[in-house]
Amino acid sequence: MFELLLCSILTILPDYLFRRYGQGKRIGRDITLYTVWYELRWGITACLLLTVSLITMIFYFHPSARTATAIFRTVTIMPEATGRVEEVFIGLNQKVEAGSPLFRLDNSEQQAALETARRRVAEVEAGIKVTQTELIGVDGQIKEAQGAYQTAVDEYEMKAQLLTNNAVARREVERLATTIDGRKGALDATVAKKLTLETQIAVQLPAQRASAEAALAQAQVELDKTIVRAGVAGTVQQFTLRRGDVVNAMLRPAGILVPEGAGQSTLIAGFGQIEAQVMKKGMIAEATCIGKPFTIIPMVVTDVQEVIAAGQLRATDQLIDVQQTAQPGTLTVFLQPLYPGGLDGVPPGSSCIANAYTNNHDALADPNIGTVRWFALHMVDAVGLVHAMILRIQALLLPVQTLVLSGH
Repeated sequence: MFELLLCSILTILPDYLFRRYGQGKRIGRDITLYTVWYELRWGITACLLLTVSLITMIFYFHPSARTATAIFRTVTIMPEATGRVEEVFIGLNQKVEAGSPLFRLDNSEQQAALETARRRVAEVEAGIKVTQTELIGVDGQIKEAQGAYQTAVDEYEMKAQLLTNNAVARREVERLATTIDGRKGALDATVAKKLTLETQIAVQLPAQRASAEAALAQAQVELDKTIVRAGVAGTVQQFTLRRGDVVNAMLRPAGILVPEGAGQSTLIAGFGQIEAQVMKKGMIAEATCIGKPFTIIPMVVTDVQEVIAAGQLRATDQLIDVQQTAQPGTLTVFLQPLYPGGLDGVPPGSSCIANAYTNNHDALADPNIGTVRWFALHMVDAVGLVHAMILRIQALLLPVQTLVLSGH
């Protein structure tokens, strides 16, 4: 309507002024309801053509989206394992900090596993102390074996000396030689036992202790999992969990956590596909939201999704007919406030209307630009004012349409 009024000032009004003052025709006498088309046909035709051209130019170079939303993501509250609720720490719609406990599952099984792991660690520690004591005893056995071996060697050397004078029997000397071999074997066995104990103390038992401590840590982790905590700061919604309820990570979550500041940084708008060549990163935009009426929020285009979601295809066991995806999708555009706190007061999930404006400042600053191109780019930038005025009118009428005309 606004474009039609503007174009009529440039077309119908001059045609009427020419008929009135140039030809002397007056409304109600020469220009009536039945002759208005004949008398003002040039102005009316030019007005329709100019209006259509102006609307096309405005909505193409300065696109608008009525499906802009402050989309936010929620975090599902669920445990990592199935269990029965033993204790609930929070209530409905309560604000929580990151890491705050939400509820606790029955942990009797995990407590038993943790106690078993602790006993295993204590058992390994006791084994280390026992082995160290055995090592001290082995040192005494080595000294005893060394003494016995040395005694056998000394006796053998003495009897061997006497054998040269035939003072002792050769059988006695041979027996002593066999005794020396036995005492040497016993000494070597005792030394090997000491090395075995030292290896157990240095390698085997520490490895067993490390495994037991790892099992203890794993048992502690499993026990900690029974206490479900908030991953981020936010507000708990739809949380009606009570003691005795069974929660399941796949089928029955406990509630929803809305992160703090969710939906207050970005608007996601769906523009028509025809604006795919116009929408660029860095374009200035404006938005007005139902949740914050009578307010124009300056925005900037931070990203334009390269694909259109309506054309996505997932592999199935059936061939997809293109006709099933005939309804055109929208071009997803991400908008962020131009100034800090621009979306303050806008409820997350609020529906908004967004306009984006083409800026040809850099092209107009080119000294080699032609006259026709210079005029066309100036006209494109100028008509953006019309779309900005339309958005402000929508911001004024939006509460009326929502509260009065919609019948709510």
